[in-house]
Amino acid sequence: MMKLLKGRVLSYVGDPFFEGVAATRLEEALVIHEGKIVAVGCSDDLSARYPAAESLDYGQALISAGFVDAHVHYPQTAIIASWGKRLIDWLNSYTFPEEMRFSNLSYAETVAERYLDLTISNGTTSFCSYCTIHPESVDAIFSAARNRGARIWAGKTCMDRNAPEGLRDSAQSAYEQSGRLLEKWHGKGRTSYVITPRFSPTSTEEQLEALGQLWAANPSCLMQTHLSEQTDEIEWVKSLFPTARDYLDTYERHGLLGTGGLYGHAIWLTEREKDRLKEVDASLIHCPTSNTFIGSGLFAMQALKSAGHRIGLATDTGGGSSFSMLRTMAAAYEVGQLSHSALHPSELWWLATVGSAKALRADHLIGNIAPGMEADLVVVDLASTPAIAQATARAEDIWQAIFPTIMMADDRAIRQVWINGKIAHSQ
Repeated sequence: MMKLLKGRVLSYVGDPFFEGVAATRLEEALVIHEGKIVAVGCSDDLSARYPAAESLDYGQALISAGFVDAHVHYPQTAIIASWGKRLIDWLNSYTFPEEMRFSNLSYAETVAERYLDLTISNGTTSFCSYCTIHPESVDAIFSAARNRGARIWAGKTCMDRNAPEGLRDSAQSAYEQSGRLLEKWHGKGRTSYVITPRFSPTSTEEQLEALGQLWAANPSCLMQTHLSEQTDEIEWVKSLFPTARDYLDTYERHGLLGTGGLYGHAIWLTEREKDRLKEVDASLIHCPTSNTFIGSGLFAMQALKSAGHRIGLATDTGGGSSFSMLRTMAAAYEVGQLSHSALHPSELWWLATVGSAKALRADHLIGNIAPGMEADLVVVDLASTPAIAQATARAEDIWQAIFPTIMMADDRAIRQVWINGKIAHSQ
């Protein structure tokens, strides 16, 4: 049945980093049918144009495109908020022991369902995930997302060195298993495969080369990895690749730099790296809660956006300390303050919706509210707690009303979530 949703409908017609709040639109209603948005506009006009539509009135709640999380590790769901280590220690102490368990399909399926429960209840409708080296982990998350109708990107994480026995594959098996999984899942409904070397330190040059060849043979796929997250990680990369010009060069020389590349963290970039990433129009993924939780550093959002980089926002579960994109927006604001460049709430919300969709090359499908877009929506209560309500009551415009929710809200603010035109969560 056609649905008419009434509320404060937020959409973007441009990039607020360059156009300010003029890039945003606030409407009264939208109409969805068969999983797509068919109209946006005045409530009375849409009621007259679509008299048979079932009407749902959300009052003063905000209706937005669902949040898009551009970099997660769903297998780390159970170890989120594990006590403070640096990156390499954190991987060895928490991540690798947990990822060993994903050779068991039943365990992988349990965690995949839990991950989706947690993220959908926080308003996330699309995400891009690393899996483990086990094909079972890939099948589990794709199956769980498909059953809920969610749009998902994911891939088998490839590692053939500097990882425990049981978490290493090889150049050949990484290529072959990734290829089979790609053929099984890529472009099937709302599922997309992502070629996934974890990061240079856990792949030999032979494996990086093999994955570069796989990407060249399948250019419709995205490729995800990590880049320049911590200074001691960069020193490690230098010792492992002594002839490389810089960290990015360890990917570039093996065909793993290009349009459709997703580079998580990207904090400590050299000028050459910035230039090359911009030149190929790669995506940089900002992970503010994990960058602060693991003590990595401050992402240079304003400088990189001003230079024209394509940037998405991500929770980085479970190095990130929250499943919530609201909390992630708040962390991005705090990081911006520490860098002396405060982000406006319109910019923060854009990063969690349109920006992440653009990073995933899917902004024609998700991340915004406009006719023809997929009906992935989140209905946000802007007065979900007494503290937020009293702040919102003083607001003089929509952004002053939204900002307290960005900074203080949790899953209680998520009144309803729609995925592919169907209600996926309600409270």
